[in-house]
This record gives sequence, structure tokens and C-alpha cells, in this order.
Amino acid sequence: MSDTDLKELTPEERAAQDALLKKAEEEEQAKLPYTWKQTLQDVSVAIPVPKGTRGRDIDFVIKKKYIKVALKGQPTILEGELCKDILVDDSTWTIDNQQEILVHIEKSNQMTWWENVVTTAPKIDVQKIQPENSKLQDLDGETRAMVEKMMFDQRQKEMGKPSSDELAKQEMFSKFKKQHPELNFDLAQENQFQK
Repeated sequence: MSDTDLKELTPEERAAQDALLKKAEEEEQAKLPYTWKQTLQDVSVAIPVPKGTRGRDIDFVIKKKYIKVALKGQPTILEGELCKDILVDDSTWTIDNQQEILVHIEKSNQMTWWENVVTTAPKIDVQKIQPENSKLQDLDGETRAMVEKMMFDQRQKEMGKPSSDELAKQEMFSKFKKQHPELNFDLAQENQFQK
């Protein structure tokens, strides 16, 4: 169904269509020999293996854009080109209770959702992902500062006051005026810094 066709659907028809697509996606994902989930920072893959499996029984290779997981002497369980680049040194694997391989893949670009683990696997609709709410203190410094600035600007906008960028421009203009008292600023429009 094209985007044009979707736009012409009633809300009820769109909900029914979304439910059908979600069910089909879940069925495709259920056929994979592993389960996976993701955050913006990482991807977690769980691969069931026979009870009693040990680390020496695993053939595991991970590179910037490639993964291979197999039991030695048996067909490969997961292999192929990764959906996106990863941070190899920050990606790990372990065996849980001798019956499940847990793979932690650290994303290189931590601002994108993956459509699949390997490019040959069925894709998920990343537009439908509902990210978990995160706490401000959980964010790294740069991201936290950006979010706090956005929140401040939103509050300022709601009150009809200047944004942080506009306040910075006003302050810069004020300092310039103090540094150059010889200039006449009567004709200058201070309002140019306000919207």
C-alpha cells in the first residue's frame, strides 16, 4: 500500500492496517533463530543454544560491519553484514546459564534505530518504535545540555519571552554598546534580536 493510499484511509482503517502490518512483522521476527531488542545506544541479541553449551563451543566473530555466531561444527546461527557500523571494542558476548548466547552490540551512531541486526534479515518499521522515557541525569553531558536548552527555550516561548539564542544575542549587543560608547545606537533597533 502506498503512502497516498494510507493518507486516504479513515482512522479506523489505518489502525486496522497498522495492526496487520505489526502482526506480519512480529511473525517474520519470530521465525529468526534469535530475538533482539535495541535502544538508541545498543542492540541486544539473545540466541538459544543447547543446555550445557560452553564458551569453547562457540565460534564468534564480530567486526565493524559483520557478525558471525555458530556452534563449532554446526551450521551458522547468525551471520552477515550488520545493519550499521558498530563499536567493536565495546561489543561483547556471554553465555547465560549455559543455554543462551547474549550478544551486546554497541552502536557507532547512537542516534539511529536499526531496521534489523543483519541486512539479510526481515526489516522492522523503525517509525513505529516507542523509545523508553529516559531520565535527564542518565544522558551524557552534551545530550543533557542540548535537552535542557530545548526545554528552556520551550518554556520561554510559552511565556512569550526570548529564547536562549536570542538572549545571548541581546547580551552580546549590550556588551558591544558598553565597549563602544562613542557610537550612537539610538537608530539601532534592539528589537531585531527579539522575535
